[in-house]
Amino acid sequence: MAESKTPLLDTVRLPADLKDLEVADLKQVADELRRETIDAVSVTGGHLGAGLGVVELTVALHHVFDTPRDKVIWDVGHQAYPHKILTGRRDRIRTLRQGGGLSGFTRRSESEYDPFGAAHSSTSISAGLGMAVARDLKGEKFNVVAVIGDGAMSAGMAYEAMNNAGSSDSRLIVILNDNDMSIAPAVGAMSAYLSQIVSSRSYRSFRHIAKQVAQHLPKPLERTAKRAEEFARGLVTGGTLFEELGFLYVGPVDGHNLDHLLPVLKNLRDTPGDGPVLLHVVTEKGRGHPFPEASAEKYHAVAKFDLVTGAQSKPKANAPSYTHVFAESLIAEAESDERIVAITAAMPSGTGLDRFARRFPERSFDVGIAEQHAVTFAAGMATEGMKPFCAIYSTFLQRGYDQVVHDVAIQGLPVRFAIDRAGLVGADGATHAGAYDLAYLGCLPGFVIMAPSDEAELVHMVATAAAIDDGPSAVRYPRGEGVGVELPARGTPLEIGRGRIVREGSSVALLSLGGRMQECLKAADELAARGLSTTVADARFAKPIDTDLVRRLAAEHAVLITVEEGAVGGFAAQVLQYLASEGLLDRGLVVRPMTLPDRFIDHDKPEVQYARAGLDAAGIVATALTALGKDAETVARA
Repeated sequence: MAESKTPLLDTVRLPADLKDLEVADLKQVADELRRETIDAVSVTGGHLGAGLGVVELTVALHHVFDTPRDKVIWDVGHQAYPHKILTGRRDRIRTLRQGGGLSGFTRRSESEYDPFGAAHSSTSISAGLGMAVARDLKGEKFNVVAVIGDGAMSAGMAYEAMNNAGSSDSRLIVILNDNDMSIAPAVGAMSAYLSQIVSSRSYRSFRHIAKQVAQHLPKPLERTAKRAEEFARGLVTGGTLFEELGFLYVGPVDGHNLDHLLPVLKNLRDTPGDGPVLLHVVTEKGRGHPFPEASAEKYHAVAKFDLVTGAQSKPKANAPSYTHVFAESLIAEAESDERIVAITAAMPSGTGLDRFARRFPERSFDVGIAEQHAVTFAAGMATEGMKPFCAIYSTFLQRGYDQVVHDVAIQGLPVRFAIDRAGLVGADGATHAGAYDLAYLGCLPGFVIMAPSDEAELVHMVATAAAIDDGPSAVRYPRGEGVGVELPARGTPLEIGRGRIVREGSSVALLSLGGRMQECLKAADELAARGLSTTVADARFAKPIDTDLVRRLAAEHAVLITVEEGAVGGFAAQVLQYLASEGLLDRGLVVRPMTLPDRFIDHDKPEVQYARAGLDAAGIVATALTALGKDAETVARA
């Protein structure tokens, strides 16, 4: 039997098993935990860099605090893989992001050690403050710790929460995981010593007494004393901003040095006090990663990889991805129109705008994790005659919805939304599924909403959006590769609100919007094999719908089935509204809307998710046959 590579980690089943370990043993646990995290992600793929950066911090938190009674909230959640290994889920860690396996994010239903589910950024401080206030109202005693990455601090929500926490008496510990800088000399022994002093009971007591004394001084002297103390602390710690928000600032501390980290955490645990405290911890994202130093993958998400070489086993694409096609199409449009600008909210590579930025650096803007700002920033540009393309994942655009309504739609500004990750997205699961944009945009007056059935259609729709200059527009497209059609060098603007017939039939009409077209064509083949002549139409536009096309399909077929990769309230609602208003449902037409079901669909392979949702070819055929069976006399007459 081979000797275990993680002998000490093997003895840790739950965080309680860390309590009595000495610092040297905790360092060994951390080393083994990093090795186990890398090994697990090599099997499953997933978010690697963030977790590797917080290995020592994870061990320290579970050693010092009494979890799950003490609440540790991991912002975003993809830094929580080591946390999952230490909290009773190691035996399932190689099921991460697989069907039926562990979520890639924290999830309340998965473990009592996950007090808050998180997959979107910058929620931890708000949630933590809510828990702390609830604790105090109930008269209970436990610690609440929110671990937030420095990237998440670019979101306004984090500062809204800090502003609220700073005016609250509830005790909350916020750990700022600063992983965007190297370990500078300031993060050394002197800084660690000062952090221990600042976090200690004696310092807190001295500071409290000094404030009381200052309050009895004449006002000018009191203000001078206060400013002098803040200035001194700013020089020592750099925490003036957080102090102004009402936090006691401690740090910076080397997040990989347990000798420095543990005493500070113990002080924060043991020192009573009111109000929030922020511990600034500096870490290296991707620490100990197995990839070549030049590899950017270490910083975020990776596919399955070889532990020895670091080579990732990405399947060879048969066609370019929709994201790639969007980026190249936008570049082509921008080549001939200098008013085109591109905006993203901290996802330049995910949206393809890194390509645009390399070609047009002065016309590309990454605003950080700030979708609300991104939308209104784009609106401001539009007022001055620019042509902003705001590229944001469907699931993230939800966070800027008020701005879409108030700052764009009501003012009729020509902001163009490129909505990536429409529909179901596979391993990221329900938190990242683009299920709702058709519904939340379709209800807004004046919006033009497009969805391509293949990558060539996307090229034309980017050109269409560039040409729309009198109101807002959106094009939504799925994750992953296209279907392999030939691409035009540059798109041709489409006629607004005009769909197309892809295949002619007579009995059943399938009206598809977006990426389910190939499944509709497969379904049409199977229905034809059963003797049912089937029309397949590509709607192209979710709004305005092609009323002439809908009227024709309704008049010439016994059954009309709409198919979309979105929740109830989207494209089908537009079609049904028109059919009902025009009286086209009054003469026996059978209509079946096919949408995503009214439930959250868990992470799995996309094809499995769509089968589970009933939006694959088999589901479409079953829907058609059921509809025909329920209205056999109409079918016979047809």
